[in-house]
This record gives sequence, C-alpha cells and structure tokens, in this order.
Amino acid sequence: MKNKVLLLTTILFFLIVNTTYYWQGKLGILAFPFFLVLVVVYLVLVIALIRQIYVALDEKFANKQRLLTVCLMTIILGLIVYRPLGLIDFDKLEGENLLVANSEGAANCMTTLKLKDDFTFREKTVCFGVEEIKGTYRLQNDTIYFDNVDLGPDAENFYQYAIVKPTTFNKDGQQYDLVRYKSLKDTTAHKLWITKNELVFP
Repeated sequence: MKNKVLLLTTILFFLIVNTTYYWQGKLGILAFPFFLVLVVVYLVLVIALIRQIYVALDEKFANKQRLLTVCLMTIILGLIVYRPLGLIDFDKLEGENLLVANSEGAANCMTTLKLKDDFTFREKTVCFGVEEIKGTYRLQNDTIYFDNVDLGPDAENFYQYAIVKPTTFNKDGQQYDLVRYKSLKDTTAHKLWITKNELVFP
C-alpha cells in the first residue's frame, strides 16, 4: 500500500512539474514559495527512493512491487532532472513566435513578450514571482495594438500599443526595440529589446 502511495505521489509531482507552463503565471508572487515547496518535495522523494533501493537490496529484489516502484521512481525523478521545465515545449505547440522581445530590470527581473502567428501574445515577467499577461494583438500601419488583455493576479493594466523602432545609438542598423505605450498621452514609454521579428505589417 505504501509503495502505491509513493508511486502515485511521484507521478502527481511529475504532472505538476510538466504543466508548469500553464499554472505558474496564475500564482503571481506565490510562484517562488511554491517553487521552494516543489524542491522540498523532490528531495523527499529522492530520499524515499534511496530508502526503497536499500530495502529492495535487503530483500534481494524479491518484492516485485517494490522493484517496479524503484524503477518507475528512478525514471520519473531522472526525467525531472533532465528536463526540469517539462518534457513538452507547450510554447511551440501554441504556435510560432513571430516577435520575441525582452528586457532585464533591477534584481535580474526578466520580462519576455512573445507575439504568436495566431495573433495572440503572452508576456511573462519573472521577478520574486511569476506574472503572466495574455491577449490578442492586431497590426495597423506600423503599430501593434493590444486587445482582449487578460491581466494576471498582480497586474493593474497593460500597454495599449507598441511601435518597432531602431535601438538608440544603433551602429549597424540591425538592432530594434519594441517601444510600448500605455496611452496616446504616455510620455514614459517602456522599451523591450527585440531578439526576433518576423512580423509583416499591412
């Protein structure tokens, strides 16, 4: 019975880790403490696995159920180490990234914005937690407009539109920024450095 509970716990933990893409942005500032809980659970499972291996050796591998538990736990925990962000890249499954832009703020806070080929966008900010904002976008002339914005639990508002501009002090003419504005009256625009741009404006 204990072996079944241990194995089910390991499988559940594996599923939680592999679906991080969908739930971490909903936790907001709670994402970091929840990550610490996952680390503790992983260490507990590793200790439990070592104990199971020790008992299995003592039993000379006579208990087939324990042997199955050891094998499956070893594979699952090994896969988590090999691919800590999950086996499946859900970002690629949701479509091709036509534009990717990011910026690094204070305390190594990182913001990444991705515009997909199905006219949806996803912005993720990692800074003492994870904040995720999703929505749709449309292209008009040389401007990107953000619509149907789904704010995360900690966000108050989002940008109305953005423009692609050459980076300040751009020497080779190949570097661009995505300059975003909260409104037409916004004079303190926010810049993201563009790392990929395959947008085609009408």
